Amino acid sequence: MPATPRALWAWEDTQAVKRLAIGTDISNSTGISFLGFITGGQLTDITPRVQQDNVPPDVTLSTASTFARIVDNSITTTEFDTVFIATHIAVGSMILYGSYLTLPFSATTYDVTMRDALGNPVMPPINISNGGAVAVFNATSGSALIDVSLNNHGYIIGDTYPVMIETTVGGVTLSGNAIVQAVIDQNTFRIFGRETANSTETKAINGGSARYNYYLSFAPNPPGVGYGVGGYGEGGYGSGTSPTPSTGTQIATRDWNLDNFGEVLLSLPTLTTFGSPDNDTEMGGPIFYWSPSLNLINATAIWAGPISSAGMFVAMPQRQIVAYGTTVTGVPDPLLVRWCDVDNFFQWIGQVTNQAGQFRIPRGSKIVGGMQVSTQGLLWTDLGLWVMQYIGPGNVSRSVYSFNEVGVGCGLIAQKAAGTIGGVVYWMGQSQFYTYAGGVQPVQCPVWDYIFPRLFPGSEGLIRCATNSNFNEIEWFFASADGNGEVDSYVKMNVTLGDTSWDIGQLPRSAWINQSVIGPPVGADPTTNYIQQHETSNDADGQPLLASFTTGYFVLSEADVLMFVDQVWPDMKWGYPPATNAEVLLTFYVVEYPTDQNPRTYGPFTLSTAVRYITPRFRGRLVAMKFENVDIGTFWRLGNMRYRFQPDGKFL
Repeated sequence: MPATPRALWAWEDTQAVKRLAIGTDISNSTGISFLGFITGGQLTDITPRVQQDNVPPDVTLSTASTFARIVDNSITTTEFDTVFIATHIAVGSMILYGSYLTLPFSATTYDVTMRDALGNPVMPPINISNGGAVAVFNATSGSALIDVSLNNHGYIIGDTYPVMIETTVGGVTLSGNAIVQAVIDQNTFRIFGRETANSTETKAINGGSARYNYYLSFAPNPPGVGYGVGGYGEGGYGSGTSPTPSTGTQIATRDWNLDNFGEVLLSLPTLTTFGSPDNDTEMGGPIFYWSPSLNLINATAIWAGPISSAGMFVAMPQRQIVAYGTTVTGVPDPLLVRWCDVDNFFQWIGQVTNQAGQFRIPRGSKIVGGMQVSTQGLLWTDLGLWVMQYIGPGNVSRSVYSFNEVGVGCGLIAQKAAGTIGGVVYWMGQSQFYTYAGGVQPVQCPVWDYIFPRLFPGSEGLIRCATNSNFNEIEWFFASADGNGEVDSYVKMNVTLGDTSWDIGQLPRSAWINQSVIGPPVGADPTTNYIQQHETSNDADGQPLLASFTTGYFVLSEADVLMFVDQVWPDMKWGYPPATNAEVLLTFYVVEYPTDQNPRTYGPFTLSTAVRYITPRFRGRLVAMKFENVDIGTFWRLGNMRYRFQPDGKFL
C-alpha cells in the first residue's frame, strides 16, 4: 500500500464479487491518504478528492426556481460533487449554509437546491442577481457581547449559530457553536464572545469571502455537451466534449471507518485535515459511498448526511447508518448520535414519515467508539458503555431507538479497541479489559504490566482489537514505549480457555479483520505496508515461518532443594500423517531466583519424530522453555512434556 493501512473491510456485492477495502494513513512522502479496494488481484483507487475555495459570494436567485446559482471561477463541478458552504451567505431573504449537491450549469457556475429546516425545496420571494454577503462581526471595547450582521438571519433567542471559520475581532476569537443571546432586528443578532473585547472593531468572517469546501467525484465517462446540449456557448461547437471537471487533491486523514450498506461500501475519514493542515484543525469528515452499480471513479460524499463525524457503523436489524461524534450545525458535537432513514442514507432529518433521528448522550465528554453487535448497537464514551436498541416507529416516545447506560467506569481507550467473538464483546479500557454479554464485567489480565504501563505516549488511537475466530483468540495490537510510536506489540487471550490464558509478543499489525467473505483473517504490516492474509498455510508466503514461544518460569521444587534434570521426553504432534522432516528446537533457561536476569542456557536441542528423549543435564530450581520452528511445509503441536529428575543438594 502507498501508506500505512489503518482500516480493512471485506464485503461482497450482488454479483458475488468479493472485495477487500483498505484505508491508509497520510503518506510521509505525498501528504495524502489512500482509499481503495482489492478484487481479482487488482488494486483500485477510490480515494475521495477535495478542494477548498475562498471567493467573493456571487449568487443568483429566481422566483421561478428552487435553485441558487453560484459562481466560482476556481472550480468546474460535476453532478456527483458536494459543496459545504462554511460561511453563511445572505442572499435577499435566503440564507445558504451547509451541504448541497452541485448541479453544473457551466464551467464556473453550478446550482444548489435551497431547502427549509425539514429538507423541503423552497423558492425565493424575489429575484437576485450576482448577490450575497457573509456575516460581519461587531465588537465593542469592554464588552463580551458580539453583534452579528447577517441579513434575514431567521434566528431567535436560544438558537445555535455556528462559526466554522475562526475569526478574531476586537481581540475576541470566535469559533464553534455560539448561542444567540438577543435578536436586535431581522438583520442583526447578538452572541457571547467568551471573553471581553479589548477594542472596538468590525470584521467580516473569512475576510468577506465565501468558503466553499468541495468533495469531488467523477463518472468513468462524463457525458458530452456538444451542439444542442446545455446552455448556449457551453462546450465546443460540435465537439461532443464537456468542460473538464476539477480534480482537487486526495483527502488527508489519519484513520478511517469502513462498513458496507448492502453492496455499497461506506467510508468515513475520521481524523481529517481539509485541504492543507494549515487551513483547519483535525476533525472527522463526511461519510462517503462507493457503489459497484454506479462504478464511479472515486468515493462520493453523502451530501445529505452530517458533514463531520468521529465514527459510524451500519445498524441492524434495520439498515441504517449510525454516525456518532457528529453534527447538525457543522460544528462537531462529541456526544451527538445521528442515524439515517431505513435503507436511505440520503435522508437524515427525522420526520413522522421516516425513521431518521438523533440523540445526545447525556454523560461523558465524548463518544469514543461504537459497533453493531447482534441486534443492538454499542456506544462507548470515555466513561461508560451505552446500548442503542431499535424499538421501531410508532412507540410512545416517538423515538426509533432507546438508549441505556449499562456500564459506568468502563470507557473505551480508543475507537478500535473493541471486538466481538462468540457473541461476547471485549474491549480495552483506560486501565483494564472488560467484557459485555448482557452485563459489563472486568477481565482478569495476568499480563497487565506488559501493555498498560508500556503504551507509547499519545499512541492510544493506534490500538487495534483483533479477533481470530478460527482459534478462539482476541488480541490487542499497540505501540510500545520501547518502539518508535508505531504498532509493534500485542497481548492475546484465548476466550475458551479462560481469562488466565494470555500470551504476549511482538507483531506489527496496524489494521485487522476477522474471518470474512474473502477467507481467513487479514492483517496489515505497518513496517512494510503489506496486506497479509493469515492462517492460510504452515509457512510465511512460501518461506519458513520463524515461529517461537517461550513459557514462563516454573518450579522444579520448592525453596530448599535443587533439582537435577538429566532426561526430557518430548510429547509432540507432527501433523496427519506425521511429517518425518519436521523439526523443533528446544532451549532451556535455568535460574535459582525469579529475579535472576542472566539465566543459564541449555540447548537448543532438536526434536523430531525420530527423537525419543534428550539429555539436557541441568541443575536448578526454576526453568523456562523456548520452542522454535525454522523449517518449511511442516506442522507441529506441543503436548505434555515430561522429564526425569532427582534432588541434587540443598539450596543455600
